[in-house]
Amino acid sequence: MRNKVVEKWDALLFLCLTQAHWREYILIYLALHNFSDRFQLENIAAAVETDLNALRDNYEQVGETAAEILLDAIASGIIAYCCQVSEIGKLLPGALYVHVSALSHLHPLLRLSEGYARRTFNRIDGANIIKFNIEQPTKISYLFYPEFDTDAHPALHASIQVDIQNRSISDRDYSTSDNPPILHRKETFVIPSYPYYEEFANLTRQEEELRLLNKTSSIGTLRGWLQCLENYGIEIQGHQIIRLAPISPFQLPKIERHKAAIIRKNISRPVRLAMEADLFNQDTTFFDYGCGHGSDIIHISEKGYTSAGWDPYYSPDTPLTPADIVNIGYVINVIERTDERREALIKAWELTGKVLIVAALVLIDDRETGQVAYGDGVITRRHTFQKYYQQEELKTYIDQVLSVDSVPVALGIYFVFRDESLAETYRASRFRSRATTPRVRANIKRFEDYQEMLAPLMTFVTERGRLPVKSEVAELEGLRAEFGNFRRAFQVILQATDQKEWDAIAHKRRLDLLVYLALSKFARSHKSKHITSEIRNDIKGLFDTYEEAWEMAEEMLFSLGDPGVIANCCQQSVVGCTTGFKHAPLFPSSFLVHISAFSELDPLLRLYEGCANRTIGRLDGATLIKFYTNQPKISYLFYPEFDAEPHPILHTSMQIDLRDLSVRHKNYKKINDPPILHRKESLVTPDYPNYKKFVRLTQQEENWGLLDDPSAIKNLKGWQHILEKNCAEIKNYRLYWRKDADPYQIKLVQSYRKKRQKTKANYSGSILDLIQSDLSPNPTPTRGGE
Repeated sequence: MRNKVVEKWDALLFLCLTQAHWREYILIYLALHNFSDRFQLENIAAAVETDLNALRDNYEQVGETAAEILLDAIASGIIAYCCQVSEIGKLLPGALYVHVSALSHLHPLLRLSEGYARRTFNRIDGANIIKFNIEQPTKISYLFYPEFDTDAHPALHASIQVDIQNRSISDRDYSTSDNPPILHRKETFVIPSYPYYEEFANLTRQEEELRLLNKTSSIGTLRGWLQCLENYGIEIQGHQIIRLAPISPFQLPKIERHKAAIIRKNISRPVRLAMEADLFNQDTTFFDYGCGHGSDIIHISEKGYTSAGWDPYYSPDTPLTPADIVNIGYVINVIERTDERREALIKAWELTGKVLIVAALVLIDDRETGQVAYGDGVITRRHTFQKYYQQEELKTYIDQVLSVDSVPVALGIYFVFRDESLAETYRASRFRSRATTPRVRANIKRFEDYQEMLAPLMTFVTERGRLPVKSEVAELEGLRAEFGNFRRAFQVILQATDQKEWDAIAHKRRLDLLVYLALSKFARSHKSKHITSEIRNDIKGLFDTYEEAWEMAEEMLFSLGDPGVIANCCQQSVVGCTTGFKHAPLFPSSFLVHISAFSELDPLLRLYEGCANRTIGRLDGATLIKFYTNQPKISYLFYPEFDAEPHPILHTSMQIDLRDLSVRHKNYKKINDPPILHRKESLVTPDYPNYKKFVRLTQQEENWGLLDDPSAIKNLKGWQHILEKNCAEIKNYRLYWRKDADPYQIKLVQSYRKKRQKTKANYSGSILDLIQSDLSPNPTPTRGGE
């Protein structure tokens, strides 16, 4: 009976002309609609009907047949058999457990069974683990683990059991239980491409090495698991194991702070960011407080700046010298005593003339076993102390100790300005969009006579969007004297250039200023005290009144409270990619844009990103910015080979949850099958250096059919498999036949491509969204990560 059921299903598949990937979706869709009493043939969606016209048989007959197959499968035990041989999910003696994100990878009969259960009893939202009962295949349970992604061993909050045969439903609430069931080996519930698969698997490996999972009968509930951890002297923080060691109050551990110092071949990241921000000028002096081996002092001296440094171990005799820029980089996190930590920060601030650079470790890196909890940090195996801050915790600490409003620059790095007006100038510069000086279009003698003198004025108007005020720019005073005022001088410029281009620049600068003013609402004092004269002149030159500018900025800020605003801005954006199944299945319900195109975004998107950037800072070297359109989160993605590689690998991601400003960092460096990018041209503007290369490659890949199944190519191994299957290789952003490819295989690929072109008109792909919404609960992970 079992073989006949399987044969019957396989035979039905061959009735479809569409790709195999779509056949199963179509049949499951038909079967579920056939079960529905309300289903009427004439009411079938037009989008689905278009795809079903590709079937050789009448689709009503196909639907009935598929529905009959499910009944036969349950009665014959084939459902139980599919569970037992499934390569997806966690198989236990009596049931198969699968995360909702992996449902689409199950055998179609299992998907059909689960889809019918959910369709019969309406959509069951919130459940993230599905339990297929092997002994009673008519029963399917929906389990609610709301902390599945964030908790290493999440507790069960509730369960719903559906009986397909009896059309009954029962539920149980565990939310108030003090000893609920918990999960182990979370990686077994998901597929390898799940965002946190490696993190889950790494934790399981550590637990297996410590034999924590051996006593399965006693660790399945919260109490038993906590007792097990206590017995082994272990604590789990995030998804990392921390060994706890008893510390006698009479025998404190010896902390060797100097061992935390690193010998650097290059300038440290905090100081490099200060140089990139143009904080150093010709006469700048530099002092490194806690300089360690003195690497930064050497590098800064080599660049021609006066520099010195002090360290309690390596340079204890160097005098503490005031300087324009003082660096206290990765010092406060190695001091175990809170009073000394505070004192070090204050001393560094007392030496600061203009800018203090503060850097500390934040909670992003994996903590290996062998660390001992001590005070508010951990002691490493090298006997060094490390205090791991949360990013927002670090800013709060700096601000409270120094009574300042520190500026986040990158993860764990802050600038503290002695002059708050300089801080505002720096903040404003970070939100200024790109603009190009309009091209000279006409040969006007008067303009040509003064072109060299007028050039600085053109540059100023391009940068500020307005004319300068009297005595604002010293180098322009000669021009003002020649023409009488700047307005007359600019009239000469307008004779040789396009007025509309200057108007566009003014509009762009007006929007830049609104973004800056809106973000200034987060500061403790924002209206007048710290606004620089330059920005005041901008407001006066670009708005009718000072009050109007602030009111418009406030309206922009408040508009972000509407969840639909961001989604709409993403959908309407002329640059960037609003992701979906076709273009970027790795990032569902999101919008991706290259960092180079950020200034071209709608000002509301720039303001939204600024809410995270102003408090947390960006990921250093970020390549892409990801806006979530269905939840208040932003991610920064680092693709170091974005330009060099046609399909670059994701290296690092940092996600910020705007609800609580929590930061989630993930390193993909050691992941065996990392995510990759496709269709890069959709992420940049047409003037991007490699834009034409990106477009040409994508067109080739589309013509070859390599992008037809996005879910199969979102990771490196899947893409390599598709290239190999199609006898293809990429060189210099062009597709070629592989030289070692089998000639017969090439003929098969060519034949398939011709057939694909013929059937392409009948295949719109529109069925997927409808089917997925009908069949699948939302598989998007509930926490950060990529």
